[in-house]
Amino acid sequence: MRMYLITLNPTDSVTDGFLPAAARLGLDVTVLTNQPEAHRRVCPDAEILECDVPDFRAVIARISAHRRADAIFTNSDHLQTQTALAAEYFGLPGKDWRAALRAKNKAEMRRRLAAAGADAVRCAELAAGQDPSALAAADLTYPCVVKPREGVASEDVILAASAEELLARAKEIQQRRPQAALIAEEFLEGELCTLETLGDGQVRHVLGGFRTTVSAPPAFIEERLDFVAAHPEPVVEQVLAQLDVLGVAFGACHTEFMVQGGRARLVEVNYRVIGDQCDLLLAQVLDIPLFEHILRTHLGEALPAGLGARGDGAGRVEYALADRAGRLTAAPAAIDRTQDGVRLSYRPLRALGTEHPLYATNRDYLGVLRVTGTDRSAVDRVADGFFAAERWEISS
Repeated sequence: MRMYLITLNPTDSVTDGFLPAAARLGLDVTVLTNQPEAHRRVCPDAEILECDVPDFRAVIARISAHRRADAIFTNSDHLQTQTALAAEYFGLPGKDWRAALRAKNKAEMRRRLAAAGADAVRCAELAAGQDPSALAAADLTYPCVVKPREGVASEDVILAASAEELLARAKEIQQRRPQAALIAEEFLEGELCTLETLGDGQVRHVLGGFRTTVSAPPAFIEERLDFVAAHPEPVVEQVLAQLDVLGVAFGACHTEFMVQGGRARLVEVNYRVIGDQCDLLLAQVLDIPLFEHILRTHLGEALPAGLGARGDGAGRVEYALADRAGRLTAAPAAIDRTQDGVRLSYRPLRALGTEHPLYATNRDYLGVLRVTGTDRSAVDRVADGFFAAERWEISS
């Protein structure tokens, strides 16, 4: 059976998760990407074809001219709608393209939830190139958050304390992203949490979630995520009800939300598995073939009534962050070890000797630590000990 994997740049989710899972399932994989050389460097044995993947018409044409597809899949935030349209064109299992669009387009998500009476967040939309002064007339409260309407990874997500600051921040983002539409919305206070789900259109499994430690505003950088086997049931029910309003029911979904006075309020819906190596930890802490399950849904297979996930797992993902611009001169190499009954994996994300500005996004990650076990205190003790013992140095 042949699966087309649609992607942009290489990610750990694809190279360490989905491609090995596809091999274990015996699938022939063709990678369609607009960055073929980058993928050939990390996956030299894979069949990789160049394609203008942001254009669903190009995806359909490339597949049609190559080999018959049995499945079409992407884990990219940016390509969910295109991939859903391609799957529908070829009559293959996939996500509803409308749901994929609602999840990706944050303004459309807000409109859909408000129209259904599920939740109303004050927000205003700014078209690409539109004068930011239009936001001054919007019914916004302050502080508020301005961000790209279809952005990811905290890129250009900024807190604005006043109308004047909002206009200034919006202009700055437009200079960096002239083609991007923006959204300004009510600042949702509280602890950032996630809910991880997996469905086949009929059955939906809740895999647990994370509590996320975020940097101090005005930027919002995810610094640490702690696995939570089960959020409070009323909160989970509210999140699932809002996903139902959006039509999210197929494959993996990573939903970020705040809890305010017992209300679950969505921050954003990423209609794919959680990334930045949290998916690798999730598979490990649940002890299930997570990536295989996700791919099987796109092959049209029903999910089992029970996934057999263990319920006593503890896990933590934490990132070493650059605190200044400059050249990385010291950092630990990759590490895998077991300590005090806990599994520890560290992977560098920036090569020694490279020089970067300070981005105030996850592009400031220097490395990622994954720690799993069954004893939460042991997981925290090992993780804290790792960061206390290792060092990262940046010279200006």
